[in-house]
Amino acid sequence: MTTEALRERPAARILVVEDDREMCRFLSELLSEEGYEIELAHDGRSALQRYAEAPFDLVITDLMMPGMKGTELVRRLREIDPEAPALLITAFGSIESAVEAMRAGAFNYVTKPFRTEEILLQVSRAVEESSLRKEVRRLRKELHGRYGPTNIVGKSPSMKKVFEAVTQISDTPANVLITGESGTGKELVARAIHYQSSRSHGPLVPLNCAAIPETLLESELFGYVRGAFTDAKKDRKGLFHEAQGGSLFLDEIGEIPLPLQAKLLRVVEDKEVRPLGANRTEKVDVRVIAASNRELGELVSEGRFRQDLYYRLNVIRIELPPLRERSQDVPLFVEHFIQKYSDRSARKVTGISEEALAALIRYSWPGNVRELEHAIERAMLLGKEERIGTADLPPQLLAQSDKEVTLTEALSRRFTLKALEHEYIRKVLQARGGNKTETANILGMDRTTLYRKLEELKEKD
Repeated sequence: MTTEALRERPAARILVVEDDREMCRFLSELLSEEGYEIELAHDGRSALQRYAEAPFDLVITDLMMPGMKGTELVRRLREIDPEAPALLITAFGSIESAVEAMRAGAFNYVTKPFRTEEILLQVSRAVEESSLRKEVRRLRKELHGRYGPTNIVGKSPSMKKVFEAVTQISDTPANVLITGESGTGKELVARAIHYQSSRSHGPLVPLNCAAIPETLLESELFGYVRGAFTDAKKDRKGLFHEAQGGSLFLDEIGEIPLPLQAKLLRVVEDKEVRPLGANRTEKVDVRVIAASNRELGELVSEGRFRQDLYYRLNVIRIELPPLRERSQDVPLFVEHFIQKYSDRSARKVTGISEEALAALIRYSWPGNVRELEHAIERAMLLGKEERIGTADLPPQLLAQSDKEVTLTEALSRRFTLKALEHEYIRKVLQARGGNKTETANILGMDRTTLYRKLEELKEKD
């Protein structure tokens, strides 16, 4: 990293631990000129106290010091912070001291006498690695928070059961099968399971089995070696290898063809993968989380899914209810999506009107949460008011909503069939702007019958 690049970033805090006062002064002045924030300690004990008070981006320590050697200091630092970055300086540049330093957990070591460029280069690399490790920890913490069970939207009893199941099974090694209609949030639950488990340090690799052509699916999952087929110019790792130490999320698992199901079963059972064209298998440590919007048990009965694979995947099962069965969750989703898309909207959206929210609650949501998200995103992009109104909602949603409210009102007000017929005629005539010909066509009656019924309405009024 260049000096200019270092100066553009916030100053890294470095603790220099050295019993030689002249060396301490030299390193302090050299590194301060490069933009680093330097603190000094002259023995291991005071260095540990300083680090415990506030961790540093790098600790530079002499190897041979009275009271506590530099290697011992690094080990003690690692007890405070498992990723404490350290760079050792030694006048004893032997293989033994190098091995001892690296075993203690040091980033690297530099021998005395050293050149200025050498120490600056090693410090720059160590600080950069420290920064990258911090960023990884930050992102990992963010993922834990974002995909934790408490951040899955829902307060209905059915979703509370899902939350409890995710928390209970996250740290088990068993495979998981998530079922539910399209758009119910199966991948979100899979991410919650992974990031709440001990495998969260490893990758979560998703694959939509329905989106990959059958001819490519095997090589995508298991990889291949050079020469396995015409276009195999070099070795390629499959997704099972990419998910090593983590989880593999197989969405739409029911779309995998039968011949490939047998090979998948072998991997799930034996934890071994044989890439296409390879002569031997390779061990993998992967947890499989599968999902399907189809009932795999029915596919088994139809002979379209292997029963033994089904049992291997269905060790733990989580069923996600459709949105129409948990309407009390709709307001929570609306609030969540308004916040999510607030930055993309040209206007400030403060909420949603009662009428619009009532329409959303009444709607049956065949596309589930995904359809609701698109409806809110559309409303925020196309609407003009601070609050989302019924005019901002998709037409098909309002059409169903209007139909349902009419029938609901009719039931609650104990309409007779004749009264309901009269009310519907009024609605259609009003919607067609008074055009009796169009109204008659919609109602499926001739104009004479319509005129007679309109006369009945006049007499009633």
